Amino acid sequence: MDSATLGPAVHYAARGDLSRAIADWCTWLSAERRLSAHTFDAYARDLAAFLLFLTDHLGTQPDLNDLGTLKPADFRSYLAHRANAGIARSSIARNMSTLRNFFRYLERSDRLHNPAVKAVKTPKLPKSVPKALEEGEAMAAITTAGEMHDEPWLDARDTALLILLYGCGLRIGEALALTCGDVPEGDVMRVVGKGRKERIVPVLPIVRDAIAAYRKICPFAQESTAPLFVGKRGKALNPGVVQRQMRRLRALLGLPETATPHALRHSFATHLLAQGGDLRTIQELLGHASLSTTQRYTVVDAARLKKVYDDAHPRARS
Repeated sequence: MDSATLGPAVHYAARGDLSRAIADWCTWLSAERRLSAHTFDAYARDLAAFLLFLTDHLGTQPDLNDLGTLKPADFRSYLAHRANAGIARSSIARNMSTLRNFFRYLERSDRLHNPAVKAVKTPKLPKSVPKALEEGEAMAAITTAGEMHDEPWLDARDTALLILLYGCGLRIGEALALTCGDVPEGDVMRVVGKGRKERIVPVLPIVRDAIAAYRKICPFAQESTAPLFVGKRGKALNPGVVQRQMRRLRALLGLPETATPHALRHSFATHLLAQGGDLRTIQELLGHASLSTTQRYTVVDAARLKKVYDDAHPRARS
């Protein structure tokens, strides 16, 4: 018996041809799909959990032949095992997505064909609605973020970062991946999002000014390849530091638990919609692959819809 490795420190009990298939899948995910490190690690751990289950379920480490003989009942047993372990439905749904991806790869590479995984339904997920801050809350968070450090350049950094998230609708990972060479000089900026997809976003003067103010007093080298946002030692800023700052802001300002760095992105989209922005444009600005993802924001903006109704409907006016 041997063990396949996929992702950092993730090992699999897998025999022979299955070990080689996992290694090839790993290469495909990294080189061709170009998954982010976070997504790659999630796929790795999902497959690891499944193969550990199979080892107990079958009484031996599996090989490709074992995977080819699995029935829908085997996959349902795995789902039940995960549910009994207290795993969230969202995580179980992702587990199944990973397995379908892996089995599709095995089929495309002519290693095996087993349609059983397609016959198993993914657990239904409750529809999650993005949690946006009120406009005043977003601005209070940005302003207060510039008053929490003893060193002025750190205050300027946090102000620039939060106003970038709110002003341009960036994901925290997208913002922290920016280099000094990506700093916008005009009215637009190129952003590399999920799946290495590029998009162009408008940049407000207030965003450019905040970034310029931060760079002016940042004590570290700013060559074009250097990370734009850095920590106290000049290394790329860790997202955990930003999340910790948001937790401090929640406590200081009495913001809800949903006030996270990502909530500023939600706020960007929700406030655009409230001011009359159309969904297609917002979809492009956010870098959503599907309009259905952007449509979640129509649920968020119920207050605006009620106001339109109250102002426009004859019965409401009377």
